[in-house]
Amino acid sequence: MRVFAIVGMAGAGKSEAALIFKQEGYAMVRFGDVTDEEIVKRGLVINEENERLTREALRKEYGMAAYAILNRPKIDRALERGPVVIDGLYSWEEYKSLKSYYEKKLAIVAILTSPQTRHFRLASRKIRPLNADEAMSRDSAEIENLNKGGPIAMADYNVINEGSLAELARQIKQILSTAGRE
Repeated sequence: MRVFAIVGMAGAGKSEAALIFKQEGYAMVRFGDVTDEEIVKRGLVINEENERLTREALRKEYGMAAYAILNRPKIDRALERGPVVIDGLYSWEEYKSLKSYYEKKLAIVAILTSPQTRHFRLASRKIRPLNADEAMSRDSAEIENLNKGGPIAMADYNVINEGSLAELARQIKQILSTAGRE
């Protein structure tokens, strides 16, 4: 079975892309669920600051491949039933960990969107909206502290997401028809 991992900056449309895969029959594993679960476990409020602190704390404890390590059992269980899409692969080390483990089963899909479009989306979203300063801060933290650029650069497929959800869906379905479900 195939594993697709969605990569991209905050607001690029990773979760929307993952939902399209899900609609096409893929089980979805959202890496960010680990952050949310840990925030709740620590008794904190879910907000941008606590999310960042928790992401960085988990990576300090488990290493930069933390999310790949912590989510691998979920991915493996889902793969027993069919193909999987990962929403939100972040770091270079996570990429290397998953690539080493899943080898040719793993394909990376980068969702590419301009900062202007991403920041507008982040400010407009209903859950966890970010203002311009918070969006820029998150971009910097993800690039500088989480090594997010490497997986984007190494993507097997690139999707330009500056348009509608229908256009995003068309591009994802094109990837699926090209890549197959091996």
